[in-house]
Amino acid sequence: MKKLFKIGELAEQTNVAVATIRYYESLSLLAPAKKAENGYRYYDEKAIKQLRFIKQAQSLQFSLSEIQQVLEISQKGKPTCPLVKDLLDRKITELEQRIEQAFILKAQLENYRTSWVERPLDQPSEGQICSLIEEVDFMPTPVEI
Repeated sequence: MKKLFKIGELAEQTNVAVATIRYYESLSLLAPAKKAENGYRYYDEKAIKQLRFIKQAQSLQFSLSEIQQVLEISQKGKPTCPLVKDLLDRKITELEQRIEQAFILKAQLENYRTSWVERPLDQPSEGQICSLIEEVDFMPTPVEI
């Protein structure tokens, strides 16, 4: 007979909050092994393994949507590693782009810092907050890092 865990026990076993487990369930990332008539959800060892997998994938910056894709393929009995490798390649490419953007932003900020060294302090005036920022050419916000 399999050992079954209530949601609180599952949360304790995996160090994942009960609310998070319910959220994962709502996204079909996790399903209870059994639902009792009283509404309690019971989970088996597979759920523990699946939650650990989700957390490991998140540590690699996989989104819940990407994790769901992997789990769906796995549940169909198909190999998941090709998809994981593809997703990882995409993540590396995206990260390289964000790093490049961060270097560009850093250079721009350093240029402003250099040009602002000799600038006198603003005298508070009506309608002006800080001339240094107000005189900056607007540039689109870079991708968040």
